[in-house]
Parts: sequence; C-alpha cells; structure tokens
Amino acid sequence: MGRLRRSRVHKAQRDVHRATRTRARQKDLDQIQLHDLQPHIRKQLEAQAIDYEKPGLAQHYCVECAKYYETDAALQSHWRSKVHKRRCKQLKEPVYTIEESERAAGLGRDTRRARAAEPSDATMVTSA
Repeated sequence: MGRLRRSRVHKAQRDVHRATRTRARQKDLDQIQLHDLQPHIRKQLEAQAIDYEKPGLAQHYCVECAKYYETDAALQSHWRSKVHKRRCKQLKEPVYTIEESERAAGLGRDTRRARAAEPSDATMVTSA
C-alpha cells in the first residue's frame, strides 16, 4: 500500500513564525509622515552623531524609508531605485487617521441627520 499519513504535519508553523518576527520591523508610513518628515526632525535624522551600533555609523540615513546605509554610494544608489521612488509616492498620499477609520466603521458624528432634523427657515416663514 502507500503512505497513509500526510507528509507535512507541522502545518506550516515555520512560515507563520517567520512572518510574525519583528526583528526587521520598519517604521510605518504614518509614523514617517507625522513625525520624521517634519523639517526640524528631518535635519536631526540626516545629521546624526556617530553611532557604532548602526550601519555606516549612522551617517547615511534615508528618512523616507527609515533605513541606514553603509556608504554614501549605497545611499545615492538607493535614492535612484524604484523602492525609494515607490515609498516617496506612498508618502505623498494623505495619512489614514483614527477619525477616518471610525467614520468608515460607522462610528463618530453624522452631520446629515442633524441637519435633516432641524426645521428650515422656509417652513417657519410659511407657518407664521
């Protein structure tokens, strides 16, 4: 006869664990838009003090992608890449706010009902 049990019994747990790792976690777009792209913070990030723990001693940093590079040539190459250009395009879109997410879920203030419930000036003039 043949084999009766399934060949893959660990149910792809390795892939799930890999996906949930936060070792290479990057900043989200809204964190970059609301914080890092402000002019005074951007200047601080571009001119950081020497840090021996970070790649390139923290001297070559891309603010839009929130990434350190080893050399200036690598940073210049990154600026010309599609990855950086796509990221810049995503950052130009407006930030998805909490208020917007609440409105999408049906929460928050609904101004249409309040206007419909108020009597208009035209009906008050005709009744008087």
